[in-house]
Amino acid sequence: MRIVVKIGSSLLASPSGGLAVSRLRGWAGQIASLRRAGHEVILVSSGAIRAGMQALKIKRRPSSRPDLQACATIGQPLLMRAYSEALAPHRLLAAQILLTSWDLDSRRIYDNTRATLRTLLRQKRTVPVFNENDALSFEEIALLNAFGDNDRLSAHVAILAKANRLVILTDAPGLMSRPDGGGQLIRRVRKIDESVLACAGGAGSAGSVGGMRSKLEAARMALSRGVPVLIADGRRSKVLLDSVKGSPAGTWIAR
Repeated sequence: MRIVVKIGSSLLASPSGGLAVSRLRGWAGQIASLRRAGHEVILVSSGAIRAGMQALKIKRRPSSRPDLQACATIGQPLLMRAYSEALAPHRLLAAQILLTSWDLDSRRIYDNTRATLRTLLRQKRTVPVFNENDALSFEEIALLNAFGDNDRLSAHVAILAKANRLVILTDAPGLMSRPDGGGQLIRRVRKIDESVLACAGGAGSAGSVGGMRSKLEAARMALSRGVPVLIADGRRSKVLLDSVKGSPAGTWIAR
C-alpha cells in the first residue's frame, strides 16, 4: 500500500516552542514498521516557518511576507534535520522535495516530480518529504499559504503519487459534529457536501494556518480522483500503524 501522510504545524510544535522531537521519533518508528511490512510512505510536512520562528525566538507568527519567508528559509533545514535524525536509527533517509502551487500547473515539472518520487521509492531506504517552497511562493505566503498548511498540497501529492490512501494527521480525533470541535466524532463520510463542511471550524493555533475545513477541501480533491482519506489524531500512539487497517480510528472519507 502506498500512503501519503500529512503532518501539520500544530503537531510538530512542542510546548517549549521548538519541534516536537519525541513525536517525530514516534512517527519515524511507525514509518519504519510500515516499510518493513511492505508499505510505501510519503510525507507532506509543514513546520518550516514554525521551526524558523523558534530559531529566531519569535513567539507569534509574523504577518509580513518577508518575515514569513525569512522564517521559512531558516526553518526548512532545521525541519529536515529533525526528520533525518528521527529516521536515522531506522536506517532511513529523509528526501526533501519542495514545491510551489504553480509547479503543479507545469506538465514538465509535474512529470519530473513524479519520476523523482518513483525513483526515491525504489531506493527502499528513502522517505520522501514534501513541503511548500515558502521561500519562493510569495503569492501563496502572502495569502497565508494557498495550500492551507499543506492540506491541499497533500491531496495533490496523493494524486500525483497514485496513493492508496491519504492520511491527514491533526490535533483532533477527526471531524467532529460541531464547528467548535465538540460533539460526536463523525467516523464515516461518503460525500463532502455543505452539511459536512458546516461541521468544520476555522484555522487552529496562531502558529498554524490550516483548519478542519481545509482538510475537508483537500479530502474532497483527493476523493474526486479516487484516493480515500483518513483524518486522524496524530498524537495517538500507533496512529500510522492503525491507518492501514480496515477500520482505522478517526474520520474515514471514502465512497
